[in-house]
Amino acid sequence: MERFSEKYIITKDMEWEALGGGVSRKFLGYDNQIMMVQVKFEEGALGSPHQHFHTQATYCVSGKFEFEIDGVKQIVEAGDGVYIEPNLMHSAVCLEEGMLIDTFSPVREDFLTGGGVSYFGDKEEA
Repeated sequence: MERFSEKYIITKDMEWEALGGGVSRKFLGYDNQIMMVQVKFEEGALGSPHQHFHTQATYCVSGKFEFEIDGVKQIVEAGDGVYIEPNLMHSAVCLEEGMLIDTFSPVREDFLTGGGVSYFGDKEEA
């Protein structure tokens, strides 16, 4: 199935999608090959340990996060980047309220179906 976003995504005109657990997101662009997502975290919000077959690159826009990838922990702050190979177990804890830009290849079809993202909490509680 071919999917793609609008050519221009104006975030000020968009509502945040609450994922639960102090995490919200906005889709910034996608097609079948790639997806970029803006993710806002409240202090203490957790991305529980999980893995997926997608390649992930993340840019820290603001805040402070403790990432753990394949058993190795690292503090990440504004301006830092993270690369996560496919199928590696990873997680993040937000130490100071902040925002990440996550990029995935291929597109995260599970994000587009509207279901909850289990590693951020129950969407219904948000």
